[in-house]
Amino acid sequence: MSAKPPGKTRAQVRAELAAARAAGQIPSGDLDYPPPAPAASYKTRAQVRAELARARAAGEMSSGDLDYPPERPPATRKTRAQVRAELEAAKAAGEVSFGDLDYPPEPR
Repeated sequence: MSAKPPGKTRAQVRAELAAARAAGQIPSGDLDYPPPAPAASYKTRAQVRAELARARAAGEMSSGDLDYPPERPPATRKTRAQVRAELEAAKAAGEVSFGDLDYPPEPR
């Protein structure tokens, strides 16, 4: 027969239970199960504030449900006049269709 390793004493189990309760690791019902893990933050308050300021300046912050997720501004460098000129050229070349009857557009 193999020798059974000695188990914990009653005092050791009670000490572990008291330590777990003190650390908030013992749930007290269904609402707090599993117990939340403590949050670890590695950023300073100044770093978080700087990130927030950058996000606000870039338009990445939403202000409610109606604009969530926040839309990013289009990444285009064309002027309004350039876009209109491209549209007129596409219309002249027959590359723009209107409605379902002329889809896909056929060159004229």
